[in-house]
Amino acid sequence: MTDDGMTDDGLTDNGAEAVEREASDWWRSSIIEMEPGVIRYRGYAIEELIGNIDFAEMIWLMLRGELPGKGQADLLEAALVASVDHGPQAPSIAIARMAATCGVGLNSAMASALNVLGDVHGGAGEQAVELYQAIQAGVESGTPLVRAVEDGLDAFQAEHGKFVPGFGHRFHPIDPRAPRLLQLVDEAAARGQVSGAYAAVARQIEATLKARKEKAIPLNIDGATAVIYAELGFPAPLARGLFCLSRSVGILAHAWEQSGRGERNKGPIPRRMLWTHDGPAPRSVPRPVPSEGDREA
Repeated sequence: MTDDGMTDDGLTDNGAEAVEREASDWWRSSIIEMEPGVIRYRGYAIEELIGNIDFAEMIWLMLRGELPGKGQADLLEAALVASVDHGPQAPSIAIARMAATCGVGLNSAMASALNVLGDVHGGAGEQAVELYQAIQAGVESGTPLVRAVEDGLDAFQAEHGKFVPGFGHRFHPIDPRAPRLLQLVDEAAARGQVSGAYAAVARQIEATLKARKEKAIPLNIDGATAVIYAELGFPAPLARGLFCLSRSVGILAHAWEQSGRGERNKGPIPRRMLWTHDGPAPRSVPRPVPSEGDREA
């Protein structure tokens, strides 16, 4: 300390405290408190959480700040279980398996797969929640459900095109996961654990699409889990994050299975099969025409 009250590093005592506060506040968070011998999530000591709550409840606590009720936790867990896998035909799973044959670790195989969960593959649940919420906002403002769905679909398709996220499936005439998830929502609504409003919106969308297309376009896994996430009050972007959490289980399982098979550099199709080439026919590289001086030489 110098005579003028400065510390050796040139700061006043108050300045040093301010720097320490700034450093502590740099990653300010209400999620975790941690110091030697202490770990608390949202105020709960980890040693009390371990063995007393399940993983779905832990996810809820971390994202929402409070522990869920039993019915809320059960619905969240059902949605997470339903989305874990859909086979190697899904790009994310195929990428995990291919990456595992390239000599990378499980974490790299998982990261490679998770990085393709975008707007087209993995993002439909987020988009469906946004659609449901827009329609439900119309209902709550006094628009009858049928009209709110008509208006909501028209607005969505005008902005995004004819594809309606959460409905129809390229493999399943009826996605076997969707009816079971809606059944669980109905049961939770009957117990007063959720409103059931978003399930009604989804069913009316299904009915409206059938009338417009003159064929059934049933709810799929993305649409059904979106009902659950909307009923539980999750913001739309978290629907994609929760899907990534769920699908990471399948990604890990496939990467682990593939890593035990001893196959190397496995591509997307068998080696005996080649892709269709639709470029130019075989041709020769043109040779330069000799100049007049070259001919004389």
